[in-house]
Amino acid sequence: MASHRRPSQSGLTQSTRVTVLSAAAATAAAALGAGQAHADPVGAGATTATQATVDRLFAQAEKATEQFNQASERADTLRKDVGRARDRTARGQERINRMRGVLGQLAGAQYRSGGMDPSVSLLLSENPDGYLDKAAALDRISARNAGKLHELTEAQRRLDQERAEASHKLAELDRSRAVVSRHKRTVEHKLAEARRMLQALPAPERAEFDRANRSGRDTMPDMSGIMPSSSRAAAAVLAARNAVGKPYVWGANGPSGFDCSGLMQWSYSQAGVSLPRTSQAQRYAGQQVSLDQAQPGDLVAYRDDASHIGMYMGNGQVVHAPYPGAPVRYDPVGMMPVSSVTRV
Repeated sequence: MASHRRPSQSGLTQSTRVTVLSAAAATAAAALGAGQAHADPVGAGATTATQATVDRLFAQAEKATEQFNQASERADTLRKDVGRARDRTARGQERINRMRGVLGQLAGAQYRSGGMDPSVSLLLSENPDGYLDKAAALDRISARNAGKLHELTEAQRRLDQERAEASHKLAELDRSRAVVSRHKRTVEHKLAEARRMLQALPAPERAEFDRANRSGRDTMPDMSGIMPSSSRAAAAVLAARNAVGKPYVWGANGPSGFDCSGLMQWSYSQAGVSLPRTSQAQRYAGQQVSLDQAQPGDLVAYRDDASHIGMYMGNGQVVHAPYPGAPVRYDPVGMMPVSSVTRV
């Protein structure tokens, strides 16, 4: 990202070259030297300003991606919660319906008996003791079923309330994700503008800028004598190494493309370890260690807000998914300000 890119040492712009050469033809050689001395800072300043603009857009894009990932993860979790709540509600409703059927049968039996007053029924009964036993049993059954019906009705009320609240939260999260998506499209538009700005630069300046922004390595750093902290870290390192060269893709967590936290999540999933989706959550997914204690497989979070993350590979190198347009690659661990190192 921004802080690991080398400042451009650009040459003259095409228009400035024409001006200087014309001046050289009309004046002494000393005038040419003066023209160059004046033009170089202007060209370098323009390139540096363009680089700063693009770097700022890259940082904004990455923050937007992590916000999008977080909103998506929360929405997915809430969808599962809503599904479980609906299942519980459906099961409760079935139980209530069965209980209502039993109570309906009892009510029907009472109706068929003519709704006779219990004292009259007792007087007319040929077996008063048997009648009393049946009446007592009927009372117990009615009371028990009425209690269950009340309990299930309360349970359904709570489940309906839970479902309504979950649906409300889900709608809110979907709206939030839509806002993040719009922000993402805005940043993508800005990146497109930046690319057009770069394309408008003269070829030598564009080539210099391109070299400064692709300073990463595509070869594995020397790891002789350097051991990962665990077998799962070793498996994650191997997975991340195999991802080198894959493209940066918005919101992707493999296997054909990645954003920065998606690469970490996918790499550790190959080792059987489940990491959170966002870089902000991943920084707390293990034990915090100092940078000078970093071992291969450790997660290195960048910036105060941990909006970028990579995996330490040894000898001062990390592997990471840098930004749109740059593939997964190796870069120096100090390419940006390090906020934390986490051992999973």
